[in-house]
Amino acid sequence: MESTATLSAPETDAEALLGIEDGRPRGGRANEIRAALQEEIEAGKLPPGCPLDERQLAVRFQVSRTPVREALQQLAARNLVRIAPRQGVTVSRLSISQLRAIMEGIGELEATCAKMAARRVDDDLRRAIDEALQGCQDAAVEGGTEEYAQANARFHDVIYRGCRNPYLADLIRNARRQIHRYRLRDFVTKAQINQSLQDHRKVARAIQDGDEAAAAREMLLHVPSGSTGFSEFLASIPMHLFEAEPDSRPLP
Repeated sequence: MESTATLSAPETDAEALLGIEDGRPRGGRANEIRAALQEEIEAGKLPPGCPLDERQLAVRFQVSRTPVREALQQLAARNLVRIAPRQGVTVSRLSISQLRAIMEGIGELEATCAKMAARRVDDDLRRAIDEALQGCQDAAVEGGTEEYAQANARFHDVIYRGCRNPYLADLIRNARRQIHRYRLRDFVTKAQINQSLQDHRKVARAIQDGDEAAAAREMLLHVPSGSTGFSEFLASIPMHLFEAEPDSRPLP
């Protein structure tokens, strides 16, 4: 996605002084602002297409515009915001085809991760999976949407570590960051939570049994990248959050 543009006019000397008033280097403040905004984007608090005003952010974080501008550039490098000439800064939107492509990739990577975890399973991983699965079950019975979402993330993270391939695990985490802002209505109903829990049990059993083929198959079924799963997932997302599909007509 496009991410190159100028943000605003140079700051004044007074604004420049604000950037070092708290004694922290400007780069440190920029990283803090980037982290805070990234968390809000990935959580859906700043939804796709939401405008980000540099001046308002400077007031909010009590800094000059320079660290805000640097933070926005960092987010643009991560494809989380779009900086467009004369249009300002907005949280990046994906097209439906882009979202499908990312989710298909995640599904295949998750399946490979589960397969490798099954190949390398040991008693420590079996125990860790049991604990993560129990956390999912407790959240499903006693918690709500947020509690189950956190338990779900911990379950998958155990498998990422269990595959013993940090490169693969980082690929999955980075890809998931791109779609977190679209998972706005995960685990809203008890039916969704129960289905996820049943999927987790099947994945866990296959990995603990060392069954590579079953682990990959069950994980691929768990991730909504297929036609039916993706359609159901898509139906839960407001259409205005998507970017228009690029014009694919051939050039004359």
